[in-house]
Amino acid sequence: MFDFLTSSLTLDALLSWGADGLLQLSWWQVVLATLGLTHITIASVTIFLHRCQAHRALELHPIPSHFFRFWLWLTTSMVTKEWVAVHRKHHAKCETAEDPHSPVAHGIKTVLLQGRELYAAEAKRLDTQAKYGHNTPNDWLEKHVYTGRSNWGIFLMLAIDLALFGALGITVWAVQMAWIPITAAGIINGLGHYWGYRNFEAADASTNVSPWGIIIGGEELHNNHHTYPTSAKLSVKPYEFDIGWGYIRAMEMVGLAKVRKVPPRLMLGSVKPVADVQTLEAIAAHRYELMANYAREVRRACGTELARLKSERQQAAADKLQRVRNWLHRDDDKVPQSLRGDVQKARAASPKLDKLITMREELRQLWTRTNVSADQLAADLQGWCQRAEASGIAALQEFSKTLRAAHA
Repeated sequence: MFDFLTSSLTLDALLSWGADGLLQLSWWQVVLATLGLTHITIASVTIFLHRCQAHRALELHPIPSHFFRFWLWLTTSMVTKEWVAVHRKHHAKCETAEDPHSPVAHGIKTVLLQGRELYAAEAKRLDTQAKYGHNTPNDWLEKHVYTGRSNWGIFLMLAIDLALFGALGITVWAVQMAWIPITAAGIINGLGHYWGYRNFEAADASTNVSPWGIIIGGEELHNNHHTYPTSAKLSVKPYEFDIGWGYIRAMEMVGLAKVRKVPPRLMLGSVKPVADVQTLEAIAAHRYELMANYAREVRRACGTELARLKSERQQAAADKLQRVRNWLHRDDDKVPQSLRGDVQKARAASPKLDKLITMREELRQLWTRTNVSADQLAADLQGWCQRAEASGIAALQEFSKTLRAAHA
């Protein structure tokens, strides 16, 4: 009888283990554990693959570096060199046909639904790896385990999940496998170049999806990143939060990381009577932030003009301006061909808007011209400021003073 009871208890224990795993967690505890595991994966991608390896924004101690590599092998099967190469090419060829995953080039639907496939196709290109995958790990582990047997890790993770969570481990594992393709390949590469707000008028279409970078480790602040790609910190405004930066600072405090670069800060001092070479250098260093401020003035002028047209019952003109208002502050080559005619009509109908846009392009030329001396560019900047302040447009007058107050 004792043997029978013992064998029954053993069988019940095995059945219980098979159903609930070693941890014996309730369903909501499994949900929390899954979120915790996927967050570790996100942190590994943003800190190790993205900020450390792709952009060299920080140095990592061997302990966290090896942990991140091992964890990514378990949960993604991504190869460091391949991921870094694809991401660097994205920055080098951003929003062009050669960009591996731009919604501008490939369409938002394609990037959202097929982002993983776009990444995989580019990652296997040997020319991409050779050109953009330099200075990534190349030790024995990388050659014989993380690269040589890249798919072994995810099956080991499946076994671990089954052991820990029982039958629900299959669901936990499926969520882990889908997490990076959905959040990184889909949301960041897709929505991060399609929808959101912009702190900076970077040359590409990058946007900040959310001011609170928690779920995707800070990668939500994508416009900030594209403006200062070599910065280890992705938040720049007081209301923004980058949880990945919090982890980096914690590691730095205990000697496990060393930050190389953070975003520069625009400093305003007293207004100089004349814009000089130092003023020009400060403007060039902070051009994306300054141009974002300029863009806000263009949008404000646009809103005023729309209100005027509607009050005068010029609905057709108002509709045309509404259609192009989000493109008036962008570089000419970034405006869709189908909208350029409407942009010109909107400018012709509003002398103030036309003046703002014309002077924006003149200002942009100051840091895009490479065949002119610094002294000549400084003189051109002073000339721009004089014209702005004589324009009679309050926004231009105030912006000119801001430029003359800027210093590095």
